[in-house]
Amino acid sequence: MEEHLDLFEKVIEQTSKKVDYIDIRSGIGVNTSLLMKDGDVDEINTGMSLGARIRVLNNGAWGFAYTTDLSKINEITQTAIKLSGSLKGDVRLSESEVVKDKIKVDVKIPFKDVSVEEKKEIMKTACDAAAIDKVNSTTASYVDSEVNELFMNSEGSEIQISTSRVRMALNASATDGEIIQFGHGSMGGVKGFEAIADRDIEEFGREIGEKAVRLLDAKPAPSGKFPVIADPELTGVLIHEALGHAVEGDLILQNDSILKDKLGEMIASDIVNIFDDASLKEGFGYYPYDVEGIKTKPNQLVKDGKLISLLNSRETASQLGMKSSGNARSIISEKPIVRMSNTYLQPGDNTFEELIEDIPDGIYLKGSRGGQVDTGKGIFQFNAAEGYLIENGELKTPLRDVSLSGNILETLKNIDAIGNDFKLSVGFCGKDGQTAPVGDGGPHTRILNALVGGMG
Repeated sequence: MEEHLDLFEKVIEQTSKKVDYIDIRSGIGVNTSLLMKDGDVDEINTGMSLGARIRVLNNGAWGFAYTTDLSKINEITQTAIKLSGSLKGDVRLSESEVVKDKIKVDVKIPFKDVSVEEKKEIMKTACDAAAIDKVNSTTASYVDSEVNELFMNSEGSEIQISTSRVRMALNASATDGEIIQFGHGSMGGVKGFEAIADRDIEEFGREIGEKAVRLLDAKPAPSGKFPVIADPELTGVLIHEALGHAVEGDLILQNDSILKDKLGEMIASDIVNIFDDASLKEGFGYYPYDVEGIKTKPNQLVKDGKLISLLNSRETASQLGMKSSGNARSIISEKPIVRMSNTYLQPGDNTFEELIEDIPDGIYLKGSRGGQVDTGKGIFQFNAAEGYLIENGELKTPLRDVSLSGNILETLKNIDAIGNDFKLSVGFCGKDGQTAPVGDGGPHTRILNALVGGMG
């Protein structure tokens, strides 16, 4: 993107005389995606993308325009100016520092050095390892991308970022002729192909196949209120869905969050500490600067049970009388919105044995099969991938079709012990029709009086 610096500088210089603020984001990306069913490649996509977008703020209103042809940059600038000129609004931006920086994600094995054949081979290894007895189908997906991005604004910031990101996911279904059960797993990171190559692919595949088969013999879960232990994956889903969305500044401003006007209040038990940290390089949601040029850092949302911070863009931060937390995210062609990054519950000091030893009658929940949250009403419902009855401090009968539902604030206040382990999941989050890579996780977590539902 270096060669376009002069062009963009001119655009900013000329436009900033006519508007209150302008920023430009441009990027060039190369990506590969593969889909494999039962060991055979179903589709291969490789592509290159190039784009630039102009955003201008004038009289409190945004004008936004995008192009994939950089020779049209002046044209789209005029479009953005016209759009903002035709609207009236009350948008203001919180203050931000002027930044000049160049960042490249550390990559040991560039994707271009790995042939499509090698990528297919690794996927086939995972599928074959999962295809144990009773597994009737496997589906693997792989996607890698390398993006060079440039951000400039009329305040003087100029940031260049090169990012590599890769993810491989595997699903296996198993049947005993009567019912079908599924196993799922994913791996990846914000790095090169080493994120996949350094892993034991056979073990990854085998565990997913074994999970699907194990669930065929599992019993339907009981319904009622129980003490539960959530594994790191489900803890992450709980934190992401139950708390993460509810602290997004735009949802709070839309009156669509149970946490509106709760800053400074106790919303969880006093052992709960929750962070959103885009600067965490091990997390799949890592980015050094958000799409408004705000440098990211660990943002503690909940401290000793108290809500102390929110997730904001410059726009929502200004309306809430805060500073941007660096959570404005989007792909170049989309409007930035407030998004999570790597959201997690901080580990405590209990071993797994200590968490379960004094539970006479409870449930251990592992993995996630998705769920939904209503941030306005403050209620959620998730489905665990699998579970186990806990009887007198020991794991007993395997369970399937287990759901966990409840009130966000009650559930956070019912967290009474936190494990000393830690794991972040590799995933994507959808909001307003946009998708962003995220990490979420934490340790094993004990929750009292959790409402568990079985489907059988």
